[in-house]
Amino acid sequence: MIAELTGRLDTAGGNDCIIDVGGVGYLVFCSGRTLANLGETGNAVSLLIETHVREDHIHLYGFAEAAERDWFKLLLTVQGVGAKVALGILSTLAPGELTQAVVAQDKSMPTRAPGVGPKLGSRIVSELKDKVGNLALGPGATNPDAVPIAQGPAMDAVSALVNLGYRPAEAHRAVQTAADALGERVELQSLIRDSLRQLAS
Repeated sequence: MIAELTGRLDTAGGNDCIIDVGGVGYLVFCSGRTLANLGETGNAVSLLIETHVREDHIHLYGFAEAAERDWFKLLLTVQGVGAKVALGILSTLAPGELTQAVVAQDKSMPTRAPGVGPKLGSRIVSELKDKVGNLALGPGATNPDAVPIAQGPAMDAVSALVNLGYRPAEAHRAVQTAADALGERVELQSLIRDSLRQLAS
């Protein structure tokens, strides 16, 4: 089982690349985000690898960071999400944005990706809501020391902002920022007030 490849970037295409490791070229499928980080042909590169073995093929999927790899594996647990759709989602949304979408139950965010309609977007956020806590944090993810947003006044504040017409993701971001600043013992009224200031700024 291949878990990591380190070598030289031979070529990079629309959704894959070839990494030369000691004269052997490995075809690796990647998200657009990972491909963009590889740089120019000839660069030394290292990718985390998820190996899929089937009767008719062996496919390698490469990731620049652990958070993206973990999200790829998690997305594949959702019915209707195959490797191609999972890479499309990860090309569109960073790991932190995906975490935010699931925590905020924002069904519209996954639909930005190709091949993800409203029904699948809804299934992704609902099926993964209890699983995101075990993922590695990627760029843009919630601060691990932050006040929990999935319970208490913070969740009520998110709900209040959504009822006022704000999108779940932006409501979640504003409440998280306000909650971090106000600390653990925060009152709902203060949290809503400071969150609205965040949204207005």
